Amino acid sequence: MQAPRRIAFPDPSIAQLGRHRPGSPLSACSGALSALLFSALLCTPPSPASAQTDDQAPAPALTAPAALKLAAAPGEKAARRPRAQGPRIDYSLRAEVQAFIADLAARHQFGEDELKALFAQVRFDESIVRLMTPAAPSFKRSWEVYRSRFLDATRINAGLAFWRTHAEAISRAARTYGVPEEIIVSIIGVETVYGRITGEYRVIDALTVLSFDYPRRADFFRAELEQFLLHAREMKLSPLSFKGSFAGAIGYPQFMPSSIRRWATDFDGDGLIDLRASPVDAIGSVARFLAEHGWRSGEPIVFEVRMQRDARLQELLAAGIEPKFTTAELADRGIEVQGSVPEAMPLALIDLPNGDNPTTYLAGPRNFYVITRYNRSSFYAMAVRDLALTLANARQRE
Repeated sequence: MQAPRRIAFPDPSIAQLGRHRPGSPLSACSGALSALLFSALLCTPPSPASAQTDDQAPAPALTAPAALKLAAAPGEKAARRPRAQGPRIDYSLRAEVQAFIADLAARHQFGEDELKALFAQVRFDESIVRLMTPAAPSFKRSWEVYRSRFLDATRINAGLAFWRTHAEAISRAARTYGVPEEIIVSIIGVETVYGRITGEYRVIDALTVLSFDYPRRADFFRAELEQFLLHAREMKLSPLSFKGSFAGAIGYPQFMPSSIRRWATDFDGDGLIDLRASPVDAIGSVARFLAEHGWRSGEPIVFEVRMQRDARLQELLAAGIEPKFTTAELADRGIEVQGSVPEAMPLALIDLPNGDNPTTYLAGPRNFYVITRYNRSSFYAMAVRDLALTLANARQRE
């Protein structure tokens, strides 16, 4: 019996940043609507395109004002801050990595020797674990502070310029997928300031460190590492050539590898999918992601509420942010929803803590929940919504 053929990566010396080749599995799936994923951004039940969640402080690389000052325009090199990489670790010698390699070789016909050589080049970086570690229980999250990091003049001006430059693609994505133009623009702005800050970590380093040195979410990141290696092979690029966030998210929209393989689309029609170099592909992919997760065209994102003194908050918050309650059921629990709400529209109670100030409460329908499938954070969803409104109002005045 003939042994199965082992499929190799290209030589890293020639596999620099490049575009996806037509005819590979990725381009084949880009034209068809795929089934729901996003549970841990991989191939299972639903979860986010980017890996940060509400129990973490916002990623400094994407949100701190200092990072905006360091940001360069797309296509330029951003200023880099040196990082201590910690002790030298040869991942190829670790038993759990060797078991992972053997599994990939058996299921996906990778060459074991090639994967061992790849993992021998992985660099441990302690900042990856530090940035992924949740804030201490004593940390008081503040929606007001979080919001201010995204609704700043730099991001708003960059968003308007991005919208003007890519108006045709944004309009076409909105028509194709039923997602408002301002939501598409806002998400790319929140994620990377329109491609200015896409991350300086090697993706192979980030995903390997989190797979084998971050037990809290090791299963999630190990699945993403598998998806990343498949993605690199499909693109005929060396895994060492990809840069991204400390969580392994890639490109303008900061898609995790599984999200790229499931929802990225060739929206510029050049036969290639490239979220790192094609803002038009990113625009279409963001819209497709939201549509595939159940975006409801024409429906609102959030409603204000009025609280009764005896409102049963804990019961409602414990139910989570997936919409389950009608306005009548919320009213029975002391929550009066403001505005015109269809009687049967399901809602969830959303809480936005404000540090030492009073918590903000809102009612979130399906579209609020859909945004949290991109990033599982109520803060994130509200920041996207508020930046979208700001951009839409500013665009009308242009």
